[in-house]
Amino acid sequence: MGYDYALVHLFWTVPPATLLTVLVYPFLTRVDAAKLCFIITVAVVATIPWDSYLIRTNIWNYPPDAVLGYSLFDIPAEELFFFVIQTYLTAQLYILFNKPVLHAQYLNAPWAVPAGIRRAKVAGQLFLAAAIVYGCHLISGRAEGTYLGLILAWAAPFALLTWSITAHFILALPWTSTLLPIVAPTVYLWVVDELALGRGTWAIQSGTKLGVRLFGHLEIEEAVFFLVTNMLVVFGLAAFDKAVAVVDAHPDVFAEPSDTLSMSLIKARFWPSKHYDMHRITAIRQAASRLAKKSRSFSLASSAFPGRLRIDMTLLYSYCRLADDLVDDAADNVVASDWIDKLQKHLDLSYAEVDKTKPSCGKESMSSREYAESTFPSSAWETLRQLPVHLIPKRPFDDLLQGFVMDMDFDQGAGQFPITNVADLELYASYVASTVGLMCLELVFHHCIPGFPTHLYDTDATAETDVTKLSLPRNKVTSTGVVLQRHSTKGAITRNQLRLAACRMGLALQYVNIARDIAVDARIGRVYLPTTWLKEAGLTHQDVLRSPRSDGVMQVRKRLLDLAFDLYDESRVVMVEIPPAARAPMIVAVESYMEIGRVLRDGTAAAKEPQEAERGINGGGRATVPKGRRIWVAWSTLMMS
Repeated sequence: MGYDYALVHLFWTVPPATLLTVLVYPFLTRVDAAKLCFIITVAVVATIPWDSYLIRTNIWNYPPDAVLGYSLFDIPAEELFFFVIQTYLTAQLYILFNKPVLHAQYLNAPWAVPAGIRRAKVAGQLFLAAAIVYGCHLISGRAEGTYLGLILAWAAPFALLTWSITAHFILALPWTSTLLPIVAPTVYLWVVDELALGRGTWAIQSGTKLGVRLFGHLEIEEAVFFLVTNMLVVFGLAAFDKAVAVVDAHPDVFAEPSDTLSMSLIKARFWPSKHYDMHRITAIRQAASRLAKKSRSFSLASSAFPGRLRIDMTLLYSYCRLADDLVDDAADNVVASDWIDKLQKHLDLSYAEVDKTKPSCGKESMSSREYAESTFPSSAWETLRQLPVHLIPKRPFDDLLQGFVMDMDFDQGAGQFPITNVADLELYASYVASTVGLMCLELVFHHCIPGFPTHLYDTDATAETDVTKLSLPRNKVTSTGVVLQRHSTKGAITRNQLRLAACRMGLALQYVNIARDIAVDARIGRVYLPTTWLKEAGLTHQDVLRSPRSDGVMQVRKRLLDLAFDLYDESRVVMVEIPPAARAPMIVAVESYMEIGRVLRDGTAAAKEPQEAERGINGGGRATVPKGRRIWVAWSTLMMS
């Protein structure tokens, strides 16, 4: 009886597993927990017979004074624990590195798979088939290659199976999602194995190994073992994620979303890829790309949403960004106004198709798809087609377009600056930001409240509800704005009050956006600061355009940020009543953006606008929050939520 192997776990495997648990826990979902249980179970069940054979045939042994003496099928308890802890480590790394990835965008029908990926799949199949043959050859020789042969003959068939059914998906994923979770734990376990072999904790029987060492005491067979087993773990998890992605990307085929852990996941595993809806997948792909490029804060927060809600949120963001770009990039106001009219007509057609009781727009009763393809650039077709209009009221979309109309009222040459007072500021922000908050909340209601009717049948608030006439319940907020307790009266928050809170929070976020972009807006002749505030500070619009970072402008910016945080404090207490599945991600989205306001208000180094040479990197000279700080805000918010 000894403690050497147990000490290896105590000092080398349990600590990193604990650290990963702490890091991943706030992001962990029901689906992630199911993946962990699934892959650990498969790993243990598949490895026990093989490892038991190695020990009983004396290919692999443990000195009696290195283990505690407890065993199952001749396998020491410490070795059984190693099966679990290695799989757990690799799986947690895989989950962590895949959190930012929207897997549905990497699905492909057979005809859409790039030629390079098809060739790589075939090459992988041939390599794994050759590994099986070579492994059997080594075993038959009963000589120095026996142990390596047993590794290959055991692992390669599993790898070939998972590779054959998942290779197109695995190869499409970013290398950080697949290669990194294989290489990182493999190299770490090589080091651990080197230390253990050097101390004689376990040993390979002479005459069954090649005698080749990768470095130090690390036998080549052990190096191959850790590499192939980590490959098996990642391949298995990728196969699970592919099924999840198929279910979430095809709500018309699979009634139950992936987070219900229904039989749909098994059905999806065997559903032919030729049936994939590539129109929807293309829209998801384009939307994810827009999100990653245009909004780092929301991109980070979106990774915590449940699968289908995340997809619909991303599609909604993509539409809003597309509309904004069409109008902002127009050559002049005439072209911009024309795009707004086209967007409005497309919305009218889309909603007429959802509600068949309303007449279609246009004399020829053109479908929204036909109109989009005849009017908009091809890069916009799928985004317009996949907009979830059946889940969101039309009024917020109409109001969003009105916000674009207000933007066109700016005319520096004519001295036109439409934000004359706080009421104008609030109206503008309600058009361009509160509307988005409302739309996001409608998606939350649909996806996160079982049996909740869509807005078309919701008697609590229809598309015509004026939520601004409602009032929010008051509650105390901590000095940092963080709410640590739920509202005192359970059930007192109605859906309408949540809608109002979304509107008010939208105002807060837009005010932060305006405060951040004063200099950027000044370069295009726009000033969103209220004229009345400028006069009170002894400033004119021209002063802002000439010196957007002057002390006077910074004082007005501080006033705007103070108003933003007042609205934030008022609305933040209500966010604890958001349905649980979406509560934490929604709070992360808000906190990630409000962090920009905090660094601006506090005057920290992170808030300083970049120099001219840096502007092409971070989006036109906008103040940014460092990536590490954004991740910390997301992690800490999820942990508390």
